[in-house]
Amino acid sequence: MQISDFVSLLGGLALFLYGMQMMSAGLEAAAGAKMQMILQRLTSNRFLGVLVGAAITAVIQSSSATTVMVVGFVNSRMMTLNQAVWIIMGANIGTTMTAQLLTLDINTLAPLIAFVGVGLAIFVKKPRVQHVGQILAGLGVLFIGMGMMSAAMLPLRESQRFAEMMSNFSNPVLGILAGLVVTAIIQSSSASVGILQALASSGVITLGNAVYVLFGQNIGTCITAVLAAIGTSRNAKRTTVIHLLFNVFGTILFTFLCVATPLTALVESFAPDNVKAQIANMHTLFNVATTLILLPFGAYLAKLATRILPERPEEHEDEMHLEYLAPITASPRDGGLGFSAIYLEQLRRELERMTHMARDNVLLSFQAVINQKDSLIEQVEQKEEYIDFLNKEISYHISRLIAAEANEGSSTTISSYFTITGNVERIGDHAMNICGYSRLLVERKIQFSTQAMEELKQMRNLVLEGIDALLQTKPGDLEGLTEMSALEQKNDDMTATFRRNHLERMRSGVCTDEACIIYAELLTDFERLGDHILNIAEEMAQMDR
Repeated sequence: MQISDFVSLLGGLALFLYGMQMMSAGLEAAAGAKMQMILQRLTSNRFLGVLVGAAITAVIQSSSATTVMVVGFVNSRMMTLNQAVWIIMGANIGTTMTAQLLTLDINTLAPLIAFVGVGLAIFVKKPRVQHVGQILAGLGVLFIGMGMMSAAMLPLRESQRFAEMMSNFSNPVLGILAGLVVTAIIQSSSASVGILQALASSGVITLGNAVYVLFGQNIGTCITAVLAAIGTSRNAKRTTVIHLLFNVFGTILFTFLCVATPLTALVESFAPDNVKAQIANMHTLFNVATTLILLPFGAYLAKLATRILPERPEEHEDEMHLEYLAPITASPRDGGLGFSAIYLEQLRRELERMTHMARDNVLLSFQAVINQKDSLIEQVEQKEEYIDFLNKEISYHISRLIAAEANEGSSTTISSYFTITGNVERIGDHAMNICGYSRLLVERKIQFSTQAMEELKQMRNLVLEGIDALLQTKPGDLEGLTEMSALEQKNDDMTATFRRNHLERMRSGVCTDEACIIYAELLTDFERLGDHILNIAEEMAQMDR
């Protein structure tokens, strides 16, 4: 094998992987944000779940991408562990579509498919057509890469050393380990099976040796999901365990069948003159048979994964942490299918958690002033520090996501979340201001009049009513905006009325000078709280439903 052949092999692999990535990105841009709705509707039973997993994976040509998506959905609590089982089973079936496609001799059409796809993506202005073009371009590039790899490997047929190395794979353990390692490195079973087919079509490996490599490739593909589960919830990690259990069980079963029965010869007889088809058929048989065997035991797989990773008290529960947002370990552009839906839901839940903290601080702050308890200040300060932490972390995630988001609707929603997190943080700041006045009231023994105390309680109730309404508001909810606008007007009217009452108390000498100053500051914070609540409602209303 010459250096030029090796360079051609690397180039072919690069095109193969990039073609897969283009197809996935095109589908993500077209429908990524709708993945949650699709999956929630179609995973109501095991058979539909398997079909959905198979269909999605067949389109995007990657079971790893589908499994990573499922890990993200489980982590953000958009999907249960039991639902994830069926999607993973289906994904293992869907991933065999790539191998079946590669058995077709369409190398001469591949450049034309890529040309049509690029033409649609560049010259057509409609975003939906551009996304279809991106998918077609990816498919064409994938086949071009496959052709380059096959051509580059032809000289290996004449290499005695390489032939001896390939013959070692007749040992099941060595073959499985080789397939596992290669797939774990390139993180794509579709790509590694494509490489195996290219080797076979070049005549350097037989089906008898290739089957064990093929089985190992099914285990190796789990590494992508394992990496994606780092830093996620316990249930998300269990999803990767289920994926691993599925493929390990299938590998053990089929290795036994290939050693003890004439299964390899039987599969070979279906396509005696096409070794690529033989590998594709074995790959399909492996995943379909394993799915059919394990389908009745899906719930038990979930229970076994729970036994392997049992419940435990969360570590560092008292420390500041993100509850829903998973760490971004790679470029958001490589997020894959469902990336938008996962992160939009995670952002929503994390912001909801942050808003609950801000509400708690508003309640505590007004209680501190009304009851003149400066002992609550430390508690409010700790929660305010947590709110600031969440604001910083959420903003960081949004800044990473917004530049990479291809879907226009999702991009608008992410931008709105950026505005919302700033407004929630400002609510926390005003709550902190209000709580700070309690210290002055206690230290200087300042007393508000009975009327002023009643007005403070009305302020508290109106602000809490507004925040509670926000927590019930869904994206794109115009009725929620109408309700918030009415509450904001009520806030403005109440502020104006209380200012007049305040001036009257000053004239009559009911309140001391210091009490008057503090009360005026409280009114300012109360008014600002209403403004920030309305700002959040306006951003929620303009999001996609």
